[in-house]
Amino acid sequence: MKNQSKKISSEYAKALEEKTQSIVKSTGKAKFAGYSKEELSQLPQNITENSFGCGNPLAFSNVQQGQTVLDLGCGAGLDLLLAAQRVGDTGHVIGVDMTDEMLQKAKKNIEDSGYNNISLKKGNIEDLPIESSTIDWVISNCVINLSPKKDKVFSEISRVLKPGGKILISDIVAENVPWWVRKSGILTAACAGGTIAEKDYLQKLHIAGLIDCNVVERHYYEPSQIALIVLENIPKSISSLSCCGKSVIESIFIKLAKPVSKKIWSAKFFGKAPALL
Repeated sequence: MKNQSKKISSEYAKALEEKTQSIVKSTGKAKFAGYSKEELSQLPQNITENSFGCGNPLAFSNVQQGQTVLDLGCGAGLDLLLAAQRVGDTGHVIGVDMTDEMLQKAKKNIEDSGYNNISLKKGNIEDLPIESSTIDWVISNCVINLSPKKDKVFSEISRVLKPGGKILISDIVAENVPWWVRKSGILTAACAGGTIAEKDYLQKLHIAGLIDCNVVERHYYEPSQIALIVLENIPKSISSLSCCGKSVIESIFIKLAKPVSKKIWSAKFFGKAPALL
C-alpha cells in the first residue's frame, strides 16, 4: 500500500511538473467534464491546466450555504473553489491530497481567488485526517479509482459524513479492460488503470454503510480521446523514434483504443449516510 501510494504520488507530481495533459484537458479542458463557463469565469485562468478530473462532482449536488464540503484528492483546487462559492462565508471547504506539488498549486489558486473558507490537509484518502461525523458533502473527482484499497476509502467516507450527509463522486469505471491498461503505471495516473466495474463500485458504497446509492450521470469516451491521453503520456523519446509521422502513430493508437472505449467511462455516483432515527 505504501509503495503503491508513493508510485501514484510520484506519477502525479511528474505530470504536474511536465504539464502533462489529463482526460479533462484532452477533451476540451473542463468542458467535457461538465463545467460551465459561468462556473469558471471567476476562477484563476490557468486552474484547468492541472485539473486531473473526469466530471464536475458538484453539478448535481444541492450544496447549501453554511455546509462543510470535503474534497478527496483535491488536486489543484478547481472543485474546492467552486464549493467555496456555494457554501459561502459561513461554510467550510476542506481539501485532502497526498502530494505536496498539488497542495502547493491549490494553495496558490486559493490565495489568488481570495477565499477564506478553504483549508488544505495532506493525507491519504484511505486514512482521512478528518474528525468523524463532521462533513455534509464528500466530493471527489477521478481519484478513488487510483486507490488499491477502495473498501477502506468508502469506509472512511462513511465515517466522516454527518447523519444524512451526502456524496457526489465523479470517477472512472470499467468492465473487461485489457491487461495492458491495468498494468500501465502511466494509465493509472491518467485515471484508467485502477478502475472497477460500476456495479462493484455501487456495492462497495452500500457495504460501507451508505444508502440510496446510484449513478446520476455517465460520460463515454471516444477512441480519439483515449488515444490522445496515451500519446500525451508516453515518453517523448519513444514517440519521436517513429519515422511514420505523428498522424500515422495517432491513427494506430485510435485503432487500439476502439475496443477500450466501449469498456471505460466516467460515472457520477450519489449516496448518503443514514439519518439518525
